[in-house]
Amino acid sequence: MSKTAAIFTLGCKVNQYESSAIGDLFRQAGYEVVEFEQPADVYVINTCTVTHLGDRKSRQIIRRAVKQNPAAVIAVTVATPKHPRVRFWKYPELIWW
Repeated sequence: MSKTAAIFTLGCKVNQYESSAIGDLFRQAGYEVVEFEQPADVYVINTCTVTHLGDRKSRQIIRRAVKQNPAAVIAVTVATPKHPRVRFWKYPELIWW
């Protein structure tokens, strides 16, 4: 069974470009990139939390990923005016970069 990765993008065209590049890296590493709604071994949430609405949507997507596969690795990339751990402190299990 192949390893799978799912990527969700919130934000601007730069985030969309970055998510595409992240997907390419996963494919090169032998992962199958699947739709975010499908079970995956790794979830990448590429988000922008400059606005309050972006914060809320990001937290919803993180919760959705945890619910879909509690054993998955969940990585969050974030453009934010504050340190991301301040905004997402309820999720200490996340990988930040």
